[in-house]
Amino acid sequence: MAQVAPPPPAAASDTTRVVPTSAQQTKLSFAPVVKAVAPSVVNVYATRIEQQSTSPFANDPFFSRFFGQGQFQTRPRESRSLGSGVITEASGVILTNRHVIEGATDVRIALSDGREFPVDIVLEDEQTDLAVLRVRDPGKVTFPAITFADSDALEVGDLVLAIGNPFGVGQTVTSGIVSALARTGVERSDYEFFIQTDAAINPGNSGGALVDLDGHLVGINTAIYSQSGGSVGIGFAIPANMARFVADAGVTGKAIVRPWFGAKMQAVTSDIAASLGMDAPHGALITETAPNGPAARAGFAAGDVILSVDGITVDDPSSFNFRLATKPVGQATQLVRLRGGVSETVNFTVEAAPIPADDAVATISGNSAFAGTSVRQIDPALAESKGLPYDSKGVIVTAVAQGSPAEQMGLRVDDIIVSLNNTAMDTAKVFSDTASTRTRTWQIILQRGGQVIRSIVGG
Repeated sequence: MAQVAPPPPAAASDTTRVVPTSAQQTKLSFAPVVKAVAPSVVNVYATRIEQQSTSPFANDPFFSRFFGQGQFQTRPRESRSLGSGVITEASGVILTNRHVIEGATDVRIALSDGREFPVDIVLEDEQTDLAVLRVRDPGKVTFPAITFADSDALEVGDLVLAIGNPFGVGQTVTSGIVSALARTGVERSDYEFFIQTDAAINPGNSGGALVDLDGHLVGINTAIYSQSGGSVGIGFAIPANMARFVADAGVTGKAIVRPWFGAKMQAVTSDIAASLGMDAPHGALITETAPNGPAARAGFAAGDVILSVDGITVDDPSSFNFRLATKPVGQATQLVRLRGGVSETVNFTVEAAPIPADDAVATISGNSAFAGTSVRQIDPALAESKGLPYDSKGVIVTAVAQGSPAEQMGLRVDDIIVSLNNTAMDTAKVFSDTASTRTRTWQIILQRGGQVIRSIVGG
């Protein structure tokens, strides 16, 4: 590979930022931006049916121990939650947070002019905490769709407006600046790469719009940092580039297919940077590659440091994962790596994780203690997503049917079944053949949350 200089930080925008220099400039109003954007922001009302016990002692461990949970009757209870959403398509497509509508049996939206419409949930993406809704019967209504901005063009200090429905008081606009970019450790999300702002964000703002002064969507408001539950000037938004990726999948109706790089990484510390001859600690250090995975086939190896993706600097593994996740599968991209003190550009074609073969999954039915269990054979891509070693063996539980013998046994999603009656569960077929047989007792070895559990249950 030809030696090249490390890439300079990507130019965010050609637009010149200027500070107000006169009293007249400081009196300028955000009203034109709000008038243009507010119709694109909606209130989201979600209704859930939950089971509530009729006894005040249902959750008391003393009474549960002596009388059993089954002795307490339950009745359905309707609960409602509210949030915000953003219209992304004139046909009636709305983007919101998944946690706003999770488990909802009925969802409605209300426009800024008061009109209400029932909507269908067309996509829920747990990995980004985003969901896509579609108006059920739009008729001849054309909805005011917002325009996406390039969130990579944001800079710390840029003015932004947050629009949503805090505390259910009605549509509210707050202003602030971009306080930080690429924040991590905010929520339990696979793609932590949040925009931080001091624009007031409160409960009910979730799913609302964070816009720039051009009236373009730069982020979806999603979380606040507060011990009291109210705004303390630290709010977070999912960048528009990730939101647009999910919104497009919702419009096309296709499943989200995410890239898989096939490598485990860690942040570059000061000590590591010094040992590698780097001026400052940044980049994503590869610690291990999946056997025959995309990274390994592209020539990456443990010890390489990825410095940039298509010219945009990578600060840490979360930054790399976000950058790659916004690339469509099949797209050619340029990765700059540091190897042996030399920066190299590697052409990398984005690939998806391999789809498991038919014999790599199994569902148990019939007269079996494991009836209602669905499992998948562990492969390197699945192992990486679950934080397991690439060479992990066993089958992982992907679903447990409600009320099934498997649920009564106590199996849970993400349990890793290692052995049944001293037979190693190396493949889904072995598990299917073994679990479908009749036996008086089962000796089970499984892993749950990093712990090994050994149990004997009746057949």
